[in-house]
Amino acid sequence: METKGDRVDAIQAEWRRERPDVDVDPQGVIGRLHRLAQVLTGELEAVYAAHGLAEIDFDILCTLRRAGAPYARRPAELARSTMVTTGGISKRLDRLEAQGLVERTKPAAGDGRATQVKLTDEGRRRIDVAFTEHMANERRLLDQLPAADQVALEHSLRAWLAHHEPTH
Repeated sequence: METKGDRVDAIQAEWRRERPDVDVDPQGVIGRLHRLAQVLTGELEAVYAAHGLAEIDFDILCTLRRAGAPYARRPAELARSTMVTTGGISKRLDRLEAQGLVERTKPAAGDGRATQVKLTDEGRRRIDVAFTEHMANERRLLDQLPAADQVALEHSLRAWLAHHEPTH
């Protein structure tokens, strides 16, 4: 089945005309990934917004929820998990705390343990609902491809991503 050309095809054709000395084939993959990432981000952010959350808020709440009971982590762990600076995390935590979604635990005097951030009952309820809708949204988006293509794409992306970030 032949597909109709898209915007990336048009851009590549223009470059091939103007710069036949440059290999623009990589743009076919990278350009489409970039454009698709922008579209998918918008689709994902719509679900977060429906729950009064920004993407980073969603990430922080998910990181706490995945920790398991008592749903708490140190701010530095949250920063590493979300790839946001500790200063950026602090501002987000202030906002989430003001919304009643997280609370900071203060260590007792003389206690060497660091402050932790913990989901409140409302935070757990909100992220459970938002995460369920998020996964349904991801399923809807992914089901735009045949099942075999989904499996092949996941395999290829895992292998490619392994070149750019450490494994756990």
